[in-house]
Amino acid sequence: MKSRIQPLFSLAILATLLLLPSRAWACACCSEPGDYRISLGRPSASDLSLVRAIRFGDMANLFLTEADLEEDAKGVAQPAETYSLSGSLVGSAWKLIFRDGSKSGILSLPLPVKMLSYAVDIRDGRTSAGGGPLLYKEWRFEGPVTGTGIFQAGTTSATKYFLVFQGRGNACDNAHDFTHWRLEITGKKAAYAFYGALAPPK
Repeated sequence: MKSRIQPLFSLAILATLLLLPSRAWACACCSEPGDYRISLGRPSASDLSLVRAIRFGDMANLFLTEADLEEDAKGVAQPAETYSLSGSLVGSAWKLIFRDGSKSGILSLPLPVKMLSYAVDIRDGRTSAGGGPLLYKEWRFEGPVTGTGIFQAGTTSATKYFLVFQGRGNACDNAHDFTHWRLEITGKKAAYAFYGALAPPK
């Protein structure tokens, strides 16, 4: 009897040990009701790999208010409500090319030393695949911006950008979590913002 019990006991221990890593991983990605996470710091190597995988969609919308188009697009020459968009993170800067017919311009956004990561349970009853509520997420970047073409006159040396990637997910970040973006440009001669959807990540 003793010889039969010992092998069974050993198998039970082995099965338990094999299950621990997957359970630990799943728990690490679980969010909790009322979750709220915010941090500002240097992006990790993992964060940078996700940032490089994120791609912009092919359309940019000018953020409009009840004001005139020219007022909502201070610093943009001959503004339009929508633009075709292409660009990505090239080296250490995003190069975003905006086109409206024959008019075009490039905004160059250097990747900052620090980024802000934000995730919160907005209590809408949605559940994430990793367990717990589906969190609303933002990755925020700020820094100086330079512009050419339709943006050149508005981007003086003190002009700044504020770029946000928005999405939903569990407690573990993934490039697929982020589905939309918003970019705001502010300065002495510039005050405008664009928004749009993100393309599937690389």
